Amino acid sequence: MGDFSVVWSELLKIFPILNGEIVYPLQEIEKEVFEDVYRHLNSLGSVETFTAILDLEVESTVRNILAPKLWKQLASDAEPKEKSDQVMTIAEITAKDGLFSKFIDAVNELYDGYRCLLEMKPRLIRLNKNAASSSDVENIKSTLRNALLARLPPTFNSFISDFYSVHYGLFTKDSILSSTTIDSEVFTELPCPGCNYDHDQCCCQQLTEMVNSTNLKLLEMGLIDRLAGSALTILIKLKIKEHINDTCLGIFDRSHLKQLETWINDVVMTWLTSIFTEWRSGDDINNEQIPESVQAFKVKLTYFMYETFAQNVISQFFSIIIDYPDSTPAIEDLKICMEKIDMRVHLTESLRSALEARILHPGVNTMDILTGYVAAIKAIRHLDNTGVILEIVTAPIKDYLRKRNDTVRRVVTGLTEEGPTDLSEELAKGELIKDGKDAGLNEFSNWENWEPDPFGIDPDVLQMNNSKIIRSADIISMVVDIYGSKELFMVEYRNLMADRLLSQLDFNSEKEIRNLELLKIRFGESLLHSCEVMLKDVTDSKRINAHIHGDGNINESTLFDITSLIISAQFWPSFNKESLQLPEELENEFKKFTKAYESYKGNRTLNWRTVTGRVNIVIEIGERVMEMTVPPTQAVIIYHFQHKSVWTLDELSSLIKVPPSALRRRISFWQNHGLITETEPGVFSLLEEESEKIEFEEMNITDADEEDLESAMASASDQREEELQVFWSYIVGMLTNLDSMPIDRIHQMLKLFASNGGGVEFTQDELKHFLQRKVREHKLLFSGGVYQLAK
Repeated sequence: MGDFSVVWSELLKIFPILNGEIVYPLQEIEKEVFEDVYRHLNSLGSVETFTAILDLEVESTVRNILAPKLWKQLASDAEPKEKSDQVMTIAEITAKDGLFSKFIDAVNELYDGYRCLLEMKPRLIRLNKNAASSSDVENIKSTLRNALLARLPPTFNSFISDFYSVHYGLFTKDSILSSTTIDSEVFTELPCPGCNYDHDQCCCQQLTEMVNSTNLKLLEMGLIDRLAGSALTILIKLKIKEHINDTCLGIFDRSHLKQLETWINDVVMTWLTSIFTEWRSGDDINNEQIPESVQAFKVKLTYFMYETFAQNVISQFFSIIIDYPDSTPAIEDLKICMEKIDMRVHLTESLRSALEARILHPGVNTMDILTGYVAAIKAIRHLDNTGVILEIVTAPIKDYLRKRNDTVRRVVTGLTEEGPTDLSEELAKGELIKDGKDAGLNEFSNWENWEPDPFGIDPDVLQMNNSKIIRSADIISMVVDIYGSKELFMVEYRNLMADRLLSQLDFNSEKEIRNLELLKIRFGESLLHSCEVMLKDVTDSKRINAHIHGDGNINESTLFDITSLIISAQFWPSFNKESLQLPEELENEFKKFTKAYESYKGNRTLNWRTVTGRVNIVIEIGERVMEMTVPPTQAVIIYHFQHKSVWTLDELSSLIKVPPSALRRRISFWQNHGLITETEPGVFSLLEEESEKIEFEEMNITDADEEDLESAMASASDQREEELQVFWSYIVGMLTNLDSMPIDRIHQMLKLFASNGGGVEFTQDELKHFLQRKVREHKLLFSGGVYQLAK
């Protein structure tokens, strides 16, 4: 028994883990002690038994001592224990981050225990060279990993992330210094990018030695991949996002993908290699030395970089649209990303939301929306020339523009106004506009650049939007497609042209002729024949005016000069329903001009539209003399005040044949300029005394209220309504014979009448609006999807 006690005592010296002690480095044992212990164990026949016991003890130590101790240290709130002066200095540097210090201390103690266990096998071999033990290095590593993973706390990733964040900052310090553009004097005043301390207190070298040492210990224990892999992945993805935001956000005029790929290779992958191998900066390393797991991870990181960059660009795509074509490099980068990653659904949803939030609301004027729409067409078509994404993204814009009353007028204005605009530049290209039914006929005319419809888009959406038509349509075709009818645009252009001709007798004929010729190339000559006649009317009117004014007999008998615009009524747009009764002395002057015209033209006469035009007047009140150019209604109002200084609204309304509501708006023009005041409700007086009026400045027509600048033409919708009124008798006849009909059948039959008679073409939506107006007028009933005559 005594001999066994001695043997056991010596065994505890050789293998201290048998007594629950984990000590490293181990105490040196003399050779004679090994031989003496082996002799006693062999005599008892217990060598193999002891080997098995030692294996179990090693595994028990890992599971019951090392692993719980590590997690207890990381979970403890206690301050790190004091060490040598050098370590204390490092601890002071990292005092801002307790997790960092705790993690390093815990790994150091775990490594000491691990090294202690590794020493058990060499000592067992020295004890018995023939003994076979399963306590080899890989088995201990596997046992250690399993024990740690079995009790992995939820806060462990925070320690890993914190530690490798410091590691990453120290590793990338040189690349930050080489890429900085800050002046050296300014840079020295900033904290060190590695340790975040002043440059004179920089401890990057000490920190680098510490993190490299700790990382090597984790690598030697085989814990990095299994324990730190998830946290490292999260950290690297975070660093990629930060780098993309820092270097690419808001910069659209240059490409970033090559730079990002280089950064992934030179910085991220080099840093990962330093973590998973014993490689250090400055040492040569080849691909054979890089673990397969790291090489495979590069593919995933590159994919994540493309995905993150694409999301970054997509989130800013509205700004990219506004900056186009300066933002072309950003679009090219996104195009490359979308070839590698399917981001089309995300792009369409994100961009639709951005457009709806930024421009599709009442606070944005129609011209700005059209500018954004044209820019979106150009930018998205550069990204995806199939047109499918373009149609899906811009569909809400077209729907919104259809609801605005001034959309067509703004489009026509953009096509014809002076100065460079997107629409006028497109018009100047002189391409023939394509109808939807013809746009897809020559789908393969440019077959070298043909591309299939993009994948990832709902097939129903592709069929609904007809990408064959979209990809061949130009910008003006797509703008016209907002209403689906180029006839409506030509009606609005004719209205605008009529307004310009009526308000500016000295208009720029060369500009109008140029616009007309460009529009004829786009829309065809038949739709613009009326506009040619209108321009000819202006030219003829100038010649007729010159002839009549050259007649000396007429000039001697007139009170004032009349310059007329003589129009061919059937070629001009319909005028609005306003009227104006001129004073008798003024009307006589127009009769004189009519007689002069009749004597010049023989069998022709003039029907005057007195409410349209401009009047040059001179107002004399006391010592004041004012020259103004105003519309005829304003001129007639102030004319009557020279004979009678006080008028009631009803009296003046009945005299000049203007409705009281419209007359009050016209009188407000003179009220705003201090010549007329409303002394009582509905009673207006002329202000003749200087003290009674506000200071008055010389005015011209540009100072008039908006009501005075209203179009003299009927709106395009009103004209369209009159055209559809032609079919009302047909509709009444059909419903009388068939009792009730759905709208699609009514539309088909009316189209048959229109095609046979060469009449007006119209869409089913236009017919629906027309029929709904008849329902509101109680001329039709609508129930169950069918229309019938009101009883």
